[in-house]
Amino acid sequence: MVSLGPRTLPPGAAVAATQPLAGPVATARLSDLPVDRMPQRTEDHVVMLVTAGQGTHALDFVTYACRPGTLLWGRPGQVHQFGGQAGFDATVLAFAPGILPTLPEIDGLRELVADPLTATCWQPAGEDEEALVAEIAQIGVDQARYGGTRLGAALLAHSMAVLLMRISALAPPPPAGPAALLLGLLRTELERDVTHRRVEEFAETLRCSVRTLTRASLAVTGRSAKQLIDERIALEAKRLLATGDDPVADVGRRLGFDEPTNFGRFFARETGQSPGAFRAALRRSPAPRVPHQRSALPGRLTPRSA
Repeated sequence: MVSLGPRTLPPGAAVAATQPLAGPVATARLSDLPVDRMPQRTEDHVVMLVTAGQGTHALDFVTYACRPGTLLWGRPGQVHQFGGQAGFDATVLAFAPGILPTLPEIDGLRELVADPLTATCWQPAGEDEEALVAEIAQIGVDQARYGGTRLGAALLAHSMAVLLMRISALAPPPPAGPAALLLGLLRTELERDVTHRRVEEFAETLRCSVRTLTRASLAVTGRSAKQLIDERIALEAKRLLATGDDPVADVGRRLGFDEPTNFGRFFARETGQSPGAFRAALRRSPAPRVPHQRSALPGRLTPRSA
């Protein structure tokens, strides 16, 4: 997982944190974290606002070019890969999904928060950028001042909800209507259980016909329900191969493939390379890995020692 250890303030915050603080939101500068370029998976929400330099950041194996003002939002379960360019910096916020208060059902906000396949990168400008920068800076200040209190926990949780609503305002309006609703149910079911299943099984679970499910998928995305299902399973396979050391056959079994050869053929068809070749390519990163100390939470990154 990728999350943050002791809390520090984002650049420009008026109050300095002098010691680690408990609280629902972790804040840090990217340059203070001993991150490396190897893929890392997180069960937290991770919001990054680029503050200096130019570089890249990959989410679920899609690389985004970043410059000051670029905003990225990684959802729980996604895989991050840091570019590691000199002079590249960002403010990073990490929080568990369970801290958020109940969000209103408006303009697909809940779907944007829960669905890791929706928009992840923006380049806000003007008043949008100013509001987001101010909101993130204030979260850092509040974390330093109130992070260890019950009041601080409530304040930070609601501040994160406001921040996510501001981000959602940057996204295009979500599709509406019965087809979009059915497709949302399919994606929810896929997130609940990402295993190799036939379209007929999903249709039965959702109490509709295969034809109805396929029509809904084509109407909203331009791709069939089977294509969406296969794409999601292939993404999960990439995540497991990139961030774990389990043998390829075990990864296939976790995803519901009885035979390793069937998994290999499926993965090659979806990605254009074998599972072993995909894993090997990711691990031939030219950047040296930066050693860092693990804290009590598995996979938690802690800021570099002074």
